[in-house]
Amino acid sequence: MSSRRSRQQSSGSSRITDDQIVELVSKLQQLLPEIRNNRRSNKASASKVLQETCNYIRNLHREVDDLSDRLSQLLTTIDADSPEAAIIRSLLA
Repeated sequence: MSSRRSRQQSSGSSRITDDQIVELVSKLQQLLPEIRNNRRSNKASASKVLQETCNYIRNLHREVDDLSDRLSQLLTTIDADSPEAAIIRSLLA
């Protein structure tokens, strides 16, 4: 019995199993465009999937920040009573 499995059994059912980790990594892999679109990555390692997940999340954060900045700039350039401002407010509600 491996030390990982013995630790798992001794600590009770609150620990995640190796099979659960494999399943979660597989689900993550399916969500990542970089890996999903690369046909050679069907068997990407867990560390590669986790690295790509971190990169993807960082990129999403950058996109959100960029869009937020663009929206702020747009809001400062339009009249608060304009139809454009009303549209933006309705999208943000």
